[in-house]
Amino acid sequence: MGRVRSATLTLFGSNFEVDYGSEEQAFIVYKTLAVGKELQPDKVKREMTLSGSKLAVHFAAVDARFLRASFSAFVDLMGLATKLVEEYGVAKEGHS
Repeated sequence: MGRVRSATLTLFGSNFEVDYGSEEQAFIVYKTLAVGKELQPDKVKREMTLSGSKLAVHFAAVDARFLRASFSAFVDLMGLATKLVEEYGVAKEGHS
């Protein structure tokens, strides 16, 4: 967790990246998580980027507590989406 000073606020930030090994799986998780907006966008910013099979996420918050809460909730949802993709996979030829 890093601390970044801006002109008006002290921001706390965190970055992480997950390599799904498959562009299709990464895309499904990305699209699933993209619909969830931050509950307090004035206090926490989240930016996701997708590059091939890698999903990168950046968080910035005005307070460490907001960063922790947002990060924790996001990782829980990401874990659930990842488990669903791993368990049910993507549609394969010959399957419905």
